[in-house]
Amino acid sequence: MAKTEVLSSDPTLRARVRAAELKKELQRLVKTIVDDEDCSVQTINQAKHALCALRELKFNTRSSATTMTSSLKLHEPLPCPQKFICPLSKKLMRDPVVLSSGQTYERPFIEKWLKAGNRTCPQTQQVLSHTVLTPNHLVSEMILQWCKSQGIELPDPVQNRIQEGVTEAERHHFFSLLDKLSAAALPQQKEAVKELRLLTKNMPSFRSLFGESVDTIPQLLTPLSGTKSRSGVLHTDLQEDVITTLLNLSIHDSNKKLVAETPKVIPLLMEALRFGTIETKSNAAAAIFTLSALDSNKTLIGKSGALKPLIDLLDEGHPLAMKDVASAIFNLCIMHENKARAVRDGAVSVILKKIMDGVLVNELLAILAMLSTHQRAVEEMGELGAVPCLIRIVRESTCERNKENCIAILHTVCLNDRTKLKALREEENIHGTISKLALDGTSRAKRKASGILDRLRKGVNIPHTA
Repeated sequence: MAKTEVLSSDPTLRARVRAAELKKELQRLVKTIVDDEDCSVQTINQAKHALCALRELKFNTRSSATTMTSSLKLHEPLPCPQKFICPLSKKLMRDPVVLSSGQTYERPFIEKWLKAGNRTCPQTQQVLSHTVLTPNHLVSEMILQWCKSQGIELPDPVQNRIQEGVTEAERHHFFSLLDKLSAAALPQQKEAVKELRLLTKNMPSFRSLFGESVDTIPQLLTPLSGTKSRSGVLHTDLQEDVITTLLNLSIHDSNKKLVAETPKVIPLLMEALRFGTIETKSNAAAAIFTLSALDSNKTLIGKSGALKPLIDLLDEGHPLAMKDVASAIFNLCIMHENKARAVRDGAVSVILKKIMDGVLVNELLAILAMLSTHQRAVEEMGELGAVPCLIRIVRESTCERNKENCIAILHTVCLNDRTKLKALREEENIHGTISKLALDGTSRAKRKASGILDRLRKGVNIPHTA
């Protein structure tokens, strides 16, 4: 009993015992791999995991030893600065990255958030303009310096991550599935596509395999275009698996350009938006959103006419697809030429109707604010009765971002049409809504509200410029 108590109270001794166990296990596994010509992949993975565990144990032991030495000098370690803590994991960040909203997160945790289909910033709820993650070198360096001052040694995040390489057997299996897509009968094609969908969902390494050759993505599309041309019948299960596989591929940053520039991809995504099951429509919209992280893809997708089916799907209003559709439209409209296409395709009336119905208000207001830099969009907002709706949101909403977007749109509409100032004057006289925002809003909201108040006082019409 005394021996057990000594062991449990001495972390260094515990680490040595654990290291000895891992080495013994590793020795057994390596011997099996060397001696057995038909050893399984599972045995190799077990050896890899044992090796990683041993390496991490060495890191932790060294870190603990350094921390113990440091604690002799410092009676109490300084608390970790809040800016070094990931908002999602609530732990010290090892690999900090910046989201398009400007917020910093630990890479694995924000990647998990994005892969779950979320299109907003976890902290600000702002709709993301893209999902590219940028390393935050400044915060990373600050964390490193703080750890040194505290006697803490952090493992290298890249070295600490278990690599998901592709074995020769997996590579062979991948190409055998692709061969089935062009040579096999329809039932076998469906099985192969379904398996590729699952592999690209669960194993990032399989996504990267598609990027190794320009021929792999056309092979993936072969069953979808081939079956329809032969029978004239759309197999919705096959369509859903192909479109979802394209979505999985587009998550891999290195694939975005290749996927979008493959000639049949965008037309097939547009067809899925129009004629797929609701799951297929939602995944097609999500794929367009993910691909549009690249500016060159925004232009390509916009020119292809994808905004019209996206807007039509938004108009349909199915809850499962709405967020993905709104995110895709927002991303595409960052490019000025796509704003004109969206306005021409009826985006303003559809978005306003949804906002008035209280549907997806946060995301759709962000799109409407973006479109308000286009002259025809501003005119349509005035004609379709946007002003009373936007005034009500400013007065009643508790979301600062929504108030900011609304007052920015109102400012632009009133610059364009002086008659709309009457409704704002009445609102200000009864509720003081604009004055409150000029005092308590975000910096942009204060600026726009003050501009409206100046116009209400002076009654001067300044011509609108887009």
